[in-house]
Amino acid sequence: MRRPGDAGRRPVAPLTQVNEGLACEPRIFTTTPFLPATMDLPTQAHLKTLRDLLTYRLGELRADVHAAEQERQADAAEGGQGVGDRKDEATRGQAAALSGQQEERDRQEMGQVEAALRRLDAGTYGDCSSCDDPIPLKRLLVQPAAERCAACQAKFEAHAS
Repeated sequence: MRRPGDAGRRPVAPLTQVNEGLACEPRIFTTTPFLPATMDLPTQAHLKTLRDLLTYRLGELRADVHAAEQERQADAAEGGQGVGDRKDEATRGQAAALSGQQEERDRQEMGQVEAALRRLDAGTYGDCSSCDDPIPLKRLLVQPAAERCAACQAKFEAHAS
């Protein structure tokens, strides 16, 4: 049955078909009792982009960690030479502590990015490690190293704190 204003519109395809003309992204995945869900089609189509994002970020993190190591070695070689007072010493101590925290954060993120690249190679990238549902493409584009969907990550963080 056609309604007024439907002229020129395509008929809606059954839900079992992938319909590329939809305004929303098709979400196709399969599950079996023994296998986890596979990532949705938009994520599969963007795997190269996601790999490039991960590889680029890994390069940035390696450069940051290397620069921090070089700075720490230079500071150690300097060994407090030069004239300074307690304020200067305290400032250097705070800067060193902050730099150490930033380096540790970068090393942790580097591990997460490397794990995401391993998941890509293993074919499990894009599937939530908690519920096995596909992680939405929008989340992966923002956080390419994401291991969990947003709902499971919120539960994980709430449980961790």
